Amino acid sequence: MNTPRYPDLTVQLSGHDGNAFAVLGRVARALKSHGVSAAEVQQFNDEAMSGSYDDLLRTCARWVEVQ
Repeated sequence: MNTPRYPDLTVQLSGHDGNAFAVLGRVARALKSHGVSAAEVQQFNDEAMSGSYDDLLRTCARWVEVQ
């Protein structure tokens, strides 16, 4: 298993709204609150929105620790 880009940042996705925009928003807010630059958050958003819902979840897992 690969280590996420921000392994010390954990985002709880299970038990919350599973809508793609809600998932995207939770991770983006976590990145911002962790001090990630606006450009890098935009890079996450662009990558996360470039494919299917499953791609979105995989992208989230590549950026942060998800639960």
